[in-house]
Amino acid sequence: MTLSVLPVTGLPEVRRGDDIAELISEQTALQDGDVVVVAQKIVSKSEGRVRDLATVEVSDAAASLAARLDRDPRFIAAVLDESIRVVRDERVLITQTRQGFVCANAGVDRSNTGRPGAVTLLPEDCDASAVSLRRRLHELTQVSVGVVISDTFGRPWRNGICNVALGVAGMAALIDHRGESDDDGRPLETTVVALADEVAAAAGLVMGKTERVPAAVVRGLGDGVRGDGRGSDLVRPANLDLFR
Repeated sequence: MTLSVLPVTGLPEVRRGDDIAELISEQTALQDGDVVVVAQKIVSKSEGRVRDLATVEVSDAAASLAARLDRDPRFIAAVLDESIRVVRDERVLITQTRQGFVCANAGVDRSNTGRPGAVTLLPEDCDASAVSLRRRLHELTQVSVGVVISDTFGRPWRNGICNVALGVAGMAALIDHRGESDDDGRPLETTVVALADEVAAAAGLVMGKTERVPAAVVRGLGDGVRGDGRGSDLVRPANLDLFR
């Protein structure tokens, strides 16, 4: 297998209501079987998931937590508004989002928001956003692609951040090898590969955090693009969550 990761350059600053699929299709020639990886931030911007901190109402709980963490109370309040559970509130704020993800600050982000004093929030439904984007790309290009909506997450026990998949459409999110045999004939009992996360991480090599490259095309996956997975497939169920 030969895999290519192609940056989608030339995209403008995305605003609410912008057609991301049209912007991407104007800048790259897609092929059947490609996977289009799109940064969550431009999806959030196009969907209006940007919040001005000046409009955030700060609760007593948010003010107390902000004082303890030495953070802007409006930012902490925005994080709590997007959370259903606080996982850790010492040194860093780790929460479970309303979408089910466990991450720092509920995915609320001050960087590259497009305007001062604002934060971006995660899409309301990352999988639905991926499905919609895939459908629109097909309308515009008449090719069948997979779509991954990605964001950078920190990882327990590992330094640094890494691109992961939040929303998935038109490809498998996981590849389950349990019940198969390894090269020595030993049965595999626990091997489930997070394919969509691996695709997101590969795309992250050309997308970057300081350049205007919020999308990439991963080409050459072959049968790996077949499937109907979802980003929610990648979230551990509560009974297997290591932090509960």
